[in-house]
Amino acid sequence: MSATPQSRPRDLSAGPQGRPRDPEVDDRITRAAAEVFGENGWHRFTVDSVARRAGVGKASIYLRWPNKEALLAAALAARLNGIEDIDTGTVRQDLISLAQQIQRSYLGESGRAALQLRVDAQRVPEVRDHLQRLQESQVLAARAIVRRAIDRGELRPDTSVTLLLDCVCGGVLNHVLATPPHLRDQVAAGADEYATALVDFVLSSTRA
Repeated sequence: MSATPQSRPRDLSAGPQGRPRDPEVDDRITRAAAEVFGENGWHRFTVDSVARRAGVGKASIYLRWPNKEALLAAALAARLNGIEDIDTGTVRQDLISLAQQIQRSYLGESGRAALQLRVDAQRVPEVRDHLQRLQESQVLAARAIVRRAIDRGELRPDTSVTLLLDCVCGGVLNHVLATPPHLRDQVAAGADEYATALVDFVLSSTRA
């Protein structure tokens, strides 16, 4: 009598038939989720609408995420990145790079989701947590920029990180919010020039 073969541990990342998840499908779903959220907000964000946009069945989504909260959290984590640390050697270029990164987050592929995130953050804990992480990355980047600039003698020692961040980040956000939808492409094309003009204006009152 032959020995009974030993069962193998199941790969929890695979589907019900043991097939590994397809990264291309994951990418389509998270992109679709970010688009639907950006266009419709949380109130009209459904797994059905995401499945239709991604061209997949609802079962494909539920195999990956248990509910729409987890789906949206995964989409935001995949599509909306925090601000990277910046150290170009001068405060002017540091702040221009900061403004450019923020603009790209609002004007890029998932820009509408980034804006909608601010509206719906208080309704969904998973969304609120992601917004807090994005805002924290802005604060940390700005704080590091200001401290290095003070050490180099480029800014006055009493320069306020909060006010500087409000001026740069708030200026970028207001610029994007005030732009009509039909002019978004035009604003995106001139984003670098706007970032430079904004930073030069802000620095005119903070130079050492």
